[in-house]
Amino acid sequence: MFTGLESPIHLIIVLVVVLLFFGAKRVPELAKGLGAGLSEFRKGAQGEGEEDAQGALDDREEDSGPS
Repeated sequence: MFTGLESPIHLIIVLVVVLLFFGAKRVPELAKGLGAGLSEFRKGAQGEGEEDAQGALDDREEDSGPS
């Protein structure tokens, strides 16, 4: 059903439609916002994993401490 969608002509058509829909001034702003959002998401995902690992270490230290 979706075979050949990654061909260059399809990408060009999609880019032209986006350009017509949003305009030449708006496309760079949208790309910048999308990049910033992805960057923030990655930082949050990595930070969350580090917090979970640190929390697990803290829990183990509390469990093995003197009672």
